[in-house]
Amino acid sequence: MYGLCDCNNFFVSCERVFRPELEGRPVVVLSNNDGCVIARSNEAKALGIRMGHPYFQLRELIERHDVAVFSGNMALYGDMSRRVIGRLRQLVPAAEVYSIDEAFLDFGGIAAGRLGELGHRIGRTIRRDTGIPVSIGIAPTKTLAKIASHLCKHYPKLRGACFMHRPEDIEKVLGRYAIGEVWGIGRRHRAMLQAAGVATARDFIAHSETWVRQRMGITGVRTWRELQGEACIDFETAPAARQQISYSRSFAREVETFDTLHASMVAFAASCAEKLRRQRSLCGSVTVYILTNRHRDDLPQYYESATLHPPVATDDTLELTLRVREGLERIFRPGYGYKKAGVLLSDIVPREGAQTDLFDPVDRARRSRLMEALDAANGRLGGRKIVVAAQTLSPAPTNRAHLSPAYTTDWDQLLVVKA
Repeated sequence: MYGLCDCNNFFVSCERVFRPELEGRPVVVLSNNDGCVIARSNEAKALGIRMGHPYFQLRELIERHDVAVFSGNMALYGDMSRRVIGRLRQLVPAAEVYSIDEAFLDFGGIAAGRLGELGHRIGRTIRRDTGIPVSIGIAPTKTLAKIASHLCKHYPKLRGACFMHRPEDIEKVLGRYAIGEVWGIGRRHRAMLQAAGVATARDFIAHSETWVRQRMGITGVRTWRELQGEACIDFETAPAARQQISYSRSFAREVETFDTLHASMVAFAASCAEKLRRQRSLCGSVTVYILTNRHRDDLPQYYESATLHPPVATDDTLELTLRVREGLERIFRPGYGYKKAGVLLSDIVPREGAQTDLFDPVDRARRSRLMEALDAANGRLGGRKIVVAAQTLSPAPTNRAHLSPAYTTDWDQLLVVKA
């Protein structure tokens, strides 16, 4: 049996842990620079607030209904996620992190008769120890566990945990579960299946494996089998290495100067390089891109990107920032106000066994030791205290007017309790 632990309205729940008076009140969390909605409480959903809804369009509604607004506090959310995952790993044989608010659970070796009660106990324990409400789905496959977890959010009588294992119950659920909601069914396949008359998960598994393979390939067959109770998606105790690493941001105001844009993109590259080193990988391609504000019809529009290839695959922050500057020099055009920029690392390969160059002018061993020292120092000091000089010259302005304190990661922002 597999499980899925899904944190309910996770970003909102993180804010409510430290502001319990927000329970029952509509709450939204905004993207970087307070651009659009990226998380909503159930009360905010009931008001018609959508994911991705631009904040400036909601100001009147927010004021009328006393909606609590927060800027995205990723330092807080990341730390709360680590606390949830750490507690899960003490309660089950293994946990696989799927996203910041979801983790698959391995129930190998646990008798099926105990799983229903265990699911509820896990939910109560996580809520008690972290303050985060969760939905626990337990089923014979990961895909079915996803569905079981989803049911918890719609049926309060399940009390936060659903053990879905009897064939007759699974068939009944699949008969009502929209095909577009099934994990692994993307937008393109959803449109194709709906055009073919497949409305529910049960409609999908009613077709033959050959029919599915011809239209969706091996990935579709894997989902088809999982829905029938055959586990086809392996359990990974360690996260798989990413094949692409990216970092992008929208700016609070349009950026018009090269230096300001460059400072921000160097910071993006440094963040990507850290992630690359963390998974012990190297990248062979660096793509930089910039674009103007498409919502400003009164301003000239421009979008451009450039891809560069280091002579040797690398994870070196200094080398990647040089490539970023080179790419930005190619695509930057004066006279435009740039609203967003980003850096994308691709052609990622494992560090061990990577191809080198006999005529490489860089002392790779020395630079590798330098990067290790950089990561160790920043890890010990907390945050990015040591950075490339270009990051500090003239960074782009940010807008986080509704940012909550870093309750769990900054000694100076700990809660003060008056007894």
